Order: sequence, then structure tokens, then C-alpha cells
Amino acid sequence: MRDFARLLRTNRNYRYAWTGQVVSEIGDHFNNIAVFSLALHATGSGLVVSGVMLARAVPAVLAGPLAGVVLDRADRRLVMIASDLVRAVVALAFVAAVYSPRPALLFSLSALLMFASPFFTSGRAAILPSIASPEELHTANTLTQATQWTTLTIGTVAAGVSASTLGYHAAFLLNSLSFLFSAWAVWQLHIPAEDRRARRRPLTQAQVARPWHEYVEGLRYMQRQPLLIGIALLGVGWASGGGAAQILFTLFGEVVFNRGAAGIGIIWGSAGLGLIVGGAVAHWLGPRLTFTRYKQLVAVCYLLHGGAYVVFSQMQNFAAALAFIALSRAAVAITSVLNMTLLLRHVADQYRGRVFATNESLVWGTMMVSMFAAGVASQHVSPRTIALWAGVLSSLTAVYWIAADRLGLLQFPDVDSDQGEEIEVRPELPA
Repeated sequence: MRDFARLLRTNRNYRYAWTGQVVSEIGDHFNNIAVFSLALHATGSGLVVSGVMLARAVPAVLAGPLAGVVLDRADRRLVMIASDLVRAVVALAFVAAVYSPRPALLFSLSALLMFASPFFTSGRAAILPSIASPEELHTANTLTQATQWTTLTIGTVAAGVSASTLGYHAAFLLNSLSFLFSAWAVWQLHIPAEDRRARRRPLTQAQVARPWHEYVEGLRYMQRQPLLIGIALLGVGWASGGGAAQILFTLFGEVVFNRGAAGIGIIWGSAGLGLIVGGAVAHWLGPRLTFTRYKQLVAVCYLLHGGAYVVFSQMQNFAAALAFIALSRAAVAITSVLNMTLLLRHVADQYRGRVFATNESLVWGTMMVSMFAAGVASQHVSPRTIALWAGVLSSLTAVYWIAADRLGLLQFPDVDSDQGEEIEVRPELPA
């Protein structure tokens, strides 16, 4: 905690970025819980909830390549602000869905909201090394992710209570205001002009006209560093079961445990609490791990994550189920923090937007398939059965990771001659 407090006290830029993150992400969860609960109450169908999630996933996948190229070309701070302003307008438009909760309206607004999101989320990751020193980077990354999980815990519980007491209007209004606050906070960042854009050669006329080729260049960069692909595929492995979880939390809260919107919020909040604990463990472990121990820890965490989720799926007692979902998410959090810090230290600035946007698109794409499968399955089998198989799929990620390591594919990143900047490489895991 002392490291986090020192970072917030001494680093003005990070303090503004963090404050904006807190407010906007709490607002996000007000939107999520309200939309899912509204969809389920209006239609009574888990398939419609699945449809809302798919409507969010598809645009996020499609926007990823474009967001990555834009973030590696343009002023990243201005791109993030534009994303916030667009999302503020769309979030406010959800009020119309309260009066006419038609699936088509919920789908279209969800799609617009999520299309704008990768421009902000990938931008926040890409800009972090510009607002934190190399010595602060692990702490800044840990605090950023821990804050994301803390707002998940607070925001989902508060959103569930708010939807039950104040109604959906308040949730959507607060979400819109949170995006405006985030835009203001990002505007306050004092970053030298040369650090707002990726350090790269000037674009040729052909490159400007052909952004897809520039995105492919980013994929080739990842291919030259197989560990980067391995980390990206960890996200895919998690999402194979994690996508179903997005729907299952709603079904478990509303249907399995019969606790309504508050139940959904409590399950999400317990997951968030597990993530916070896992993040704290990762912050302590990071500087103490060798690269070999890091790879071993990733495998163990994914086995624990999937196994705990399987147990959660079969729990009859609500409190016990909450404990196992928290344990499952704690295991994921450990790997998430360590992986992200490694990427922040070793991905070249000129490729950073494309790498983070690609990872986000891969996760959303896999989640899309997982959510669709879970939504269809919810019409034929119980949520408990779906959750059991989701946990098994997530556990298999450890098997793939171990196999890749045995084949010698997970080597520590090398300094790439075309990165355009010096990258710190150490024999110990720089997490």
C-alpha cells in the first residue's frame, strides 16, 4: 500500500489518470448491471442477455485493429478523450431503453458503446509508460489493474442496489457523467508532445492510405517475439470459459440463487474482491520471480482458476459459491498483473497500441464465441452444467502453456533491432 500511496502522491499525471479511471469504471458497472437486469426482466430470456453481450463483443473485436493503428499514429491522449466523449453520449441514450426495452435498441446502443471502448482501454495501456518511470511501472500497472478490480467490486454491488432502488435512469445518467469526468481527467495529463505519439518513422503516403498493412506489421512484430503471442493466447484461453461467465453471473444471481439484480451485483463483487487479492499477491511476487518461476506460476494459476470455477458451478450454498468464485478470480489476477508488466516493459513504443489492441480483440473474439455458446446452451441445459464446462475450458489453458514452454517457444523477449528505443531486458522477470 505504501508503494501505491507514494505513486499517487508524487506522480501528478498518474494521479489524474487514476482518478478518472475510478469514476469512469464505477459508472461502467452501473451500465452493465442495469442493461443485463433490464434485458432479463423485459424478456425473461438468457438468450437476450447473451445477445447484449455479443452486441458488445463484436464491435470490440472489429474496432481493435483500427484502434491499434490510430493509437500508434495519433496523439494517444486526444484519442482517449474522443472515446470518452462519444461514450458519454451513447451512455445517456440508454435512458430511451428504459421506456422501450426492445432487444434491438439494447443491442444497438451496446454495440456503439463498445466500438468506442478499445480506443480508450488500449490507449490507457499504451500511454502508461509515458506517465510512469521505469521504476514506477510495475506499481503503476498493479494499481491500475487493482483499481479496475476494486471498481468492479464496488461498482457492481452499488449498481445492483441502485437498479433495485433508484431505477435504471440513475444508472445510465451516472455512467454518462462518469465518461465526462474521465475525459476531463485525461485532459489534465501533462505529457510532452513527443511522448503523446508513438516514436516511429514518419508515415509514407502509401502507409496512410493502407492502415491494414500497418496493422499486419504489428502482427509480424508479435510473431518475432513468440512470448508475446503466448501471453495473448493466455487471454484467449481465459476467454474460452470467461465469456460464458459474463452470462452465467447474471443467470446465477437471477435464476440459480434467485436473488435478483442485487444477487448479480454480489457475485460480480465477490469476483472483484478475488481479483484485488490476486493483484496484491502479484505486486509482491513480481520482483521476486525468475522468468522460469513466472512461467510455472502461470500454469498453476490457470489450473487453480478453472478448478475453482468448476467447484463454484456446483455449490448449493450462496456464500460458499462466492468464496470459490473469488478464489478463481484471484488466480487470474496474479497472471494478469505479471503478464501486463512484462508487456509494458518489453513491447516497443511504436507497436504498443497495436499489440494491446490485438490482445483485446482476441479476448473479445473468443468471449463472443463463448457467450454465444452459453446463451444457446442456456435454453437447453442448466447454468450449473454450462459453468462446469466453462471452468474445464479455462483450465486447459495451463496445458497449452506448459506444452509451448516444453517446445521452447516461451523465451524471454530479446531486444528487437527495429524497435526504435532501448528496451530493458533482465534475467529476472521484470514484473
